[in-house]
Amino acid sequence: MEALRLLNNQHAEELSFKTVPAFVELLQAASHVRALPDGGALLVAFDDEATYDNPNFRWLKARYDSFYYIDRVVVGSAHRGRGVARLLYEHLQRRAVLENRLRLVCEINSTPPNPASDEFHQRLGFEVVGSQKLVGQGKTVRYWAKELV
Repeated sequence: MEALRLLNNQHAEELSFKTVPAFVELLQAASHVRALPDGGALLVAFDDEATYDNPNFRWLKARYDSFYYIDRVVVGSAHRGRGVARLLYEHLQRRAVLENRLRLVCEINSTPPNPASDEFHQRLGFEVVGSQKLVGQGKTVRYWAKELV
């Protein structure tokens, strides 16, 4: 688990820095966690029934009633370009469909920009559905959704 936390924190600007207790709490609260055994990639998601004190989750929950919120996905440099992120998303999407959830949702920083993530999500069929400036964080995010039906 420490390898995953370190991977997360290497990308804290895009994801958010996590202490050991906060990272453990995040993973325990999540509805879906998938990782490579070597700690080289991670996807954490919450379904629409989760209790998650996060401004992005709240924004999406206020607008949608059936979803998986992808809180974070990160792939270490040793695994990039091998389709790992796509496989993590495909696994979550299969689960969502089996559970009759209607969409996958996430947020991506627009300030600071994250063009690689924007392009990745566009290729997977996600579309921008809104934006919000996160008070006290110096970030603006765009919200994305992929309809599954």
